[in-house]
Amino acid sequence: MAGSRFDSPFSPQFDPRSVTIRSSSPPAEFPELNSKSFSFASRGDRVPGRLLLPEGGEGPFPLILLAHGASGAKDAPYMDSAAGPWARRGLAVASIDFPLHGERSEAKLYSLLAAEFADPDRNRLGLADDFVRQSLADLTDALSAVCGCDEIDANRIGYAGFSLGSIIGAMFCSAEPRIRAAALALGGAGLGGASLDPTRDIARFAPRPILFVNANDDETIPREAALALSAAAAEPKQHLWFEGSHSQLPGQALKAMYQFFARHLID
Repeated sequence: MAGSRFDSPFSPQFDPRSVTIRSSSPPAEFPELNSKSFSFASRGDRVPGRLLLPEGGEGPFPLILLAHGASGAKDAPYMDSAAGPWARRGLAVASIDFPLHGERSEAKLYSLLAAEFADPDRNRLGLADDFVRQSLADLTDALSAVCGCDEIDANRIGYAGFSLGSIIGAMFCSAEPRIRAAALALGGAGLGGASLDPTRDIARFAPRPILFVNANDDETIPREAALALSAAAAEPKQHLWFEGSHSQLPGQALKAMYQFFARHLID
């Protein structure tokens, strides 16, 4: 597998020679899917990822880059709940572990990072700033790596994120021209200080379509924070609300996200 070449303000020195890929076991609930593990070098770090592909056929398939939330991972159960059904319906879904998450977990550093996000005045070590920079570079390089697969249609790419993945994604998608449509779930503005402000550039995503998905009983993202994020985006945009909490987004929400991508990437 050879990664595609793309120059980005987040990661201008992607090396396609660093990409490795191998077959892997799919999620237990979706044994018919084709699954691949991949990794690549990003700003001196090694980033692990997973790519789920529809059963049968060689594509090329539309791609969704799906990002997890804080303390999550590329293969967390809630990630499988989205990625599995979407792949069954004809989408390729790629996910990576953010820094200090999943296979890259470092408990002590993650605790310091969480403290900095909770109280921006404590950002003396610069962990929050570096986490954001590394995450943006990793997402950029993940696209470059996966778009080198023959099964991927590099002209039909969407982004989906949950919680932290939604907030980081708002920054990422605004500067990433390869993303044609974005669905941001359980995100909001005004959390974590200036380093994690998704409202600064999100209007630049227009005229590409963006969908916001939030839960009425979200105990982590206040309603006003969710509304502030969607208000900062330009048209075309849509904001859907569902019954549920931050950790229990209902299946109807995941279906709505798929239908959004189907309209813009498949139909």
